[in-house]
Amino acid sequence: MKFSRFIPVLAVAVCVPVFSRAEVADGIKAVVADRVITFAEVEDITRPAADSLRRQYVGQPDVFEQKLNQALIDSTRLLVERALILHSFEADGYHLPDSVIEQAVQDRIRDRFGDRVTLMKSLQQQGMTFEQFRKQVRDQYIESAMRHQNVQRELVVSPYKIQSYYATHVDDFKVEDQVKLRMIVLNKTSETDTNTMALAREIQGKLKEGATFSDMAAVYSQGSQQHQGGDWGWVERSVLRKELADVAFSLAPGQVGDPIDAPDAVYVMLVEEKKPAAAKPLADVRGDIEKTLTAQLQADLQKNWIDGLAKKTFVRYLN
Repeated sequence: MKFSRFIPVLAVAVCVPVFSRAEVADGIKAVVADRVITFAEVEDITRPAADSLRRQYVGQPDVFEQKLNQALIDSTRLLVERALILHSFEADGYHLPDSVIEQAVQDRIRDRFGDRVTLMKSLQQQGMTFEQFRKQVRDQYIESAMRHQNVQRELVVSPYKIQSYYATHVDDFKVEDQVKLRMIVLNKTSETDTNTMALAREIQGKLKEGATFSDMAAVYSQGSQQHQGGDWGWVERSVLRKELADVAFSLAPGQVGDPIDAPDAVYVMLVEEKKPAAAKPLADVRGDIEKTLTAQLQADLQKNWIDGLAKKTFVRYLN
């Protein structure tokens, strides 16, 4: 992290600003040390989530309001955390060189806007000055670097913790009954189409005479696995439509079922192998467990770090 550190100040006096009724009415949401968080800032950072929630809960105003309120709370918490981090950066005597800020600004322009002209047009549309944009980039750079230094460092999860997690969450790793399935899909031209069923019976006859299922699928199937010989691999019951699942899981390994007449198509299935329901072995899920435990450790680190910053900083919610 490219920070140069000044000699720490022996004592930092935190000045708590006093706001008039007019200022509070203007929309101050919280105060962190000498930083003010406004309702407008909270609304700005919440806007993408609010738009998504509005589309998701059309016709459910009560649910929308509940979800929106939670999103506003989450946004306020995020802004308070950001203010705590920036205050800690400055109070502890850190300094970010102008050259680092300038490089971060140039990287942002290149990655998000392409060139400075496009940036300036975008800022004008948002009612933002270049200096405000530069400060935003600086603050985000500092926040990211401080989080990385204090939270996102490399963590080691012991094999014992992984094994213990697996033992106590073994039900989470259970897999349903599975069949290794091949399927020929013959699309109908209409619901009254009888020719497709006749073709399915013809294919079934050729299979009984010794034709291989994969060859028949490659020639006749109209499903997405045609060029793989109708190979669906290992599938669970929940993956298949009920009428297909009922037949697939009733067949013995190596057995071809009778054609299944569905509204849209006729299906011919071969079950190659079967597996009973069981938990995935630890070796197969070790990586996922390690990611879960690492995320938990990082969440605990972040909470402890932010709580520590809050204990030594003035924080006040005004509404």
